[in-house]
Amino acid sequence: MAVVPASLSQGDATGREASRDTRKRSELAQFLRSRRALISPADAGIAPGVRRRTPGLRREEVAQLAGVGITWYTWLEQGRPINVSAQVIDAVARVLRLDPTEHEHLYRLAEVPGTPGRAGADFEIPAGAQRVLDALDPAPACLYDSRYNLLSANHTYRLLFPGVSSARGMGANVLWQIAIAEEGQRPLVDDSLLRAMVRHVRRAYGDHLDDPDWVSFIEQITAASPVVADEWERQSVETPRPMFKVFNCPPAGTICLTTLSYELTNVPGVRMVTYLPHTDDDAERIDQVRAAGGVRYE
Repeated sequence: MAVVPASLSQGDATGREASRDTRKRSELAQFLRSRRALISPADAGIAPGVRRRTPGLRREEVAQLAGVGITWYTWLEQGRPINVSAQVIDAVARVLRLDPTEHEHLYRLAEVPGTPGRAGADFEIPAGAQRVLDALDPAPACLYDSRYNLLSANHTYRLLFPGVSSARGMGANVLWQIAIAEEGQRPLVDDSLLRAMVRHVRRAYGDHLDDPDWVSFIEQITAASPVVADEWERQSVETPRPMFKVFNCPPAGTICLTTLSYELTNVPGVRMVTYLPHTDDDAERIDQVRAAGGVRYE
């Protein structure tokens, strides 16, 4: 076995850390610019003026409203390696009218001390999780990680979404399956859910900027889908929440489901998602899918 010199190993580690810091600063800069562009002068109580070329706030206006120096804020938005305090980040978040999820995202990108951390991809599914999923049948239920990899599911979920349930590797990722699905093979009725999923992944990405698997995944998924690429460029973030979803499930037809999401205790990044039929008719359509042995696309 070859022995790697300590100096080389340390140099590689230093290089990876520098690359990670660069990516994080770049992500921070893009996020701040995108949020600044969404705040109009009127929103901030500023007269628009006659020479304004863009609808959003200027850097100097954000700095003034947040009570920080224009040079400091410019450096922050340029992604320069400067020290950032929680008080200043809170002030900038207030000016940019960030919602709680965006505020937390900003904390993580700025690496403010005391920011709640999230674990990486190394975890073990609790032994009883599958029993819980199975007990929820005939309501579909599953476990996702923060990148929408399907970790486990019950029988009804596998019947409703056979493509991802029977796949391995990249194919077992729900976002990927939707992105590459051909016409007539997609379970989604419209792209609103896909865009929401991208916002969820963008929120989690702030904790994984130095993870090659995440970087590769983002590159592939944005290249595969114009919708994903467009939503990714918007820099929007969102916390998974209860949602009303409509799926194409032939031969039963359209099924409307309400999802509830629960984070697993001591397994950061893993969520249990349950799909509840919206009406009795939707419950009957689920029974039809079960009786037919699963969804069958054309």
